[in-house]
Amino acid sequence: MNIDILKKQVKSIENWLIHVRRDFHQYPELGTEEFRTQSKICEYLDKMNIPYRKSFNTGVIADIEGNNKNITIALRGDIDALPITDLKNIEYSSKNKGVCHACGHDVHTTIVLGVAKYFYETKQKPPVNIRLLFQPAEETVGGAKPMIEDGALEGVSSVFGLHVDETIDVGKIGIKYGPMNASSDTLKIKIKGESCHGAYPSRGVDALLIASHVIIALQSIVSRNLDARESGVITIGTINGGTAGNIISDEIELKGTLRTLDSEVRARMKKRIEEIVKTLPLAFSGKGELSIEPGYAALVNHDKSVDIIKKSALELFGENSVYEKKLANMGVEDFAYFIEKTEGAFFTLGIRNKDKNITAQAHNGNFDIDESALVNGVMMQVLNVFNSI
Repeated sequence: MNIDILKKQVKSIENWLIHVRRDFHQYPELGTEEFRTQSKICEYLDKMNIPYRKSFNTGVIADIEGNNKNITIALRGDIDALPITDLKNIEYSSKNKGVCHACGHDVHTTIVLGVAKYFYETKQKPPVNIRLLFQPAEETVGGAKPMIEDGALEGVSSVFGLHVDETIDVGKIGIKYGPMNASSDTLKIKIKGESCHGAYPSRGVDALLIASHVIIALQSIVSRNLDARESGVITIGTINGGTAGNIISDEIELKGTLRTLDSEVRARMKKRIEEIVKTLPLAFSGKGELSIEPGYAALVNHDKSVDIIKKSALELFGENSVYEKKLANMGVEDFAYFIEKTEGAFFTLGIRNKDKNITAQAHNGNFDIDESALVNGVMMQVLNVFNSI
């Protein structure tokens, strides 16, 4: 593909991209509530004569027919916003009180629409079929899995996703081979004892004392049950219980999370957590109960797809444009489900520009992007499609 022509063609729709992104930014919606967002996506697709269907609540699945109908490349953009107040004093600040696109999902949505706009405006057929996945609720219940269950990946050969990256400059692309984001599980633990007067603790069973030992024992899993070269994090974030300072607690509730980068490590740590919670309290004449709510799977990129992303970035932006991440992010990303059984990869798009004072972190009310990143994102995804054949 002629890179200079691609750059010129995508540059010609830059104003459209900025308009679309700013509109989404002004009207952010929380996960499973993205009704206006869904309506606008469908409106844009209608204008470009692209067939689509609605999926999982507020999601949209669209298809662009290619020359080779035996190959389908999927591109995913998440569409939900965050319950954060927009602190920016600009013309496109959020008009929905307490809701803000502080994680760049308005950018992701615009880029996927931009790929459709590129092929519509240039009046060319893509080399293969392209499936556009507009996914709701990435920040909350996780829209990826139900969209997959609704057939989002049927016939798909590979899938690419991206996320804005405020840690790298605009014009650069972040890649990661192998594990890129952690899995997550929610831990709910109940420690049961027997209450009594604090002056006579021997007459009861101190659930708070037992809970403190459980917390310490859980931390020993990472230090003593994992190989030092493996990754796992157990965090107990809340501890609740007790009624008064002079009463022995009869029940304590702990809540926390487990995060890992490997499914085998995940299973092993869950087993060890269960053993500690159920057996350690017995030594104090108490009882432990455990509930583990599965969260997102670990996001593990496929090397072949990362190679394609790297090739596209080097062709578009030059030799020093690729930042290869050495460490995985222990945060979660439900794009993981798209590439659990399907070839694909996730990458990051530089949006930082210190000269323009665009440096705010994601999940912050001052978050914004250098809007030239919109063109970069569209070019990357278009070229990823071409480089996949």
